[in-house]
Amino acid sequence: MKIGTIGTGFIVDMFLSAVEQLDDVECTAVYSRREESAQPLAEKYGVPAIYTDLDQLFRDPEVDMIYVASPNSLHYAHSYQALEHGKHVICEKPFTSTASETNRLTALAEKNHLLLFEGITTIHLPNYQTIKDCIQELGSIKLVQCNYSQYSSKYDALLHGETPNVFNPEFSGGALADINIYNLHFVMNLFGAPETVHYAANKHENGIDTSGVLLMQYDHFTAECAGAKDTKSKNFVLVQGEHGYLHVENGANGCQRIHLHLGEKTVELNNQIMTNPLYYELLAFREIFKNQDVQQCYELLHYSQSVMDVYEKARQTAGIIFAADKQQESD
Repeated sequence: MKIGTIGTGFIVDMFLSAVEQLDDVECTAVYSRREESAQPLAEKYGVPAIYTDLDQLFRDPEVDMIYVASPNSLHYAHSYQALEHGKHVICEKPFTSTASETNRLTALAEKNHLLLFEGITTIHLPNYQTIKDCIQELGSIKLVQCNYSQYSSKYDALLHGETPNVFNPEFSGGALADINIYNLHFVMNLFGAPETVHYAANKHENGIDTSGVLLMQYDHFTAECAGAKDTKSKNFVLVQGEHGYLHVENGANGCQRIHLHLGEKTVELNNQIMTNPLYYELLAFREIFKNQDVQQCYELLHYSQSVMDVYEKARQTAGIIFAADKQQESD
């Protein structure tokens, strides 16, 4: 599987580190608008080609798969163009700005029999599968609490009058998109879509959410997902059932260690060896690519569609409007 990357942020560095650890996967090209931005990554990971023209990247016959890690607002356009050129795509979370963008990407991928993945680490982690395997031991679920909060250095810039992409409605930023999306995936991959959703957000004067609490109401229980980029917290997940509770250390992003509490008994579970969480999602994508298992890919894709539906509803309840929403209204 030969990959070309779009973007030069820290997540691309993590992704290429994961690529190095897998057989039959290599990065053959990196793209950036400025060559000097891509040069350090290309040198670090021995990537042979640097492109500053997207069309050249998409036409490169040595590239099977495009990894999209551009600003959130460009996920849709870059993924769509790659699919149009016959390339498979891994697109970073959040998948797109709107649910309709995800629907259009899905339709194009299925029409052209191409693989399209959302790069969300949580659901591919071995410890997350362990949670799925043991959650029935908790009995009837009553409460789910998730907190993933990480003070952003870009928040200081926001306070000083700048508008970094991650805090810019024009670039589809915000705490829900950037960080609380992990909590949303954690809950929905276990329990499906909620009956109702409401997002109570702390918003900057430009309308973007810097932190907030997502409340998801299911038939017999409630899930509460807190995510912040303007404060720090002890990150965790707690799933409470009538027979016990499950505690995930350090939050939904990495699922680093699990503590299963049943009565007076506590069991510690940890099936993850690799410290880079992107390793496990890339491992899953490699196997699907190797087997050309479009059915499994499209099952994941339709799941991502359901998450984007809930994500958009949550955003709407908080009155968070992206440039992509306005564009959608005018189309």
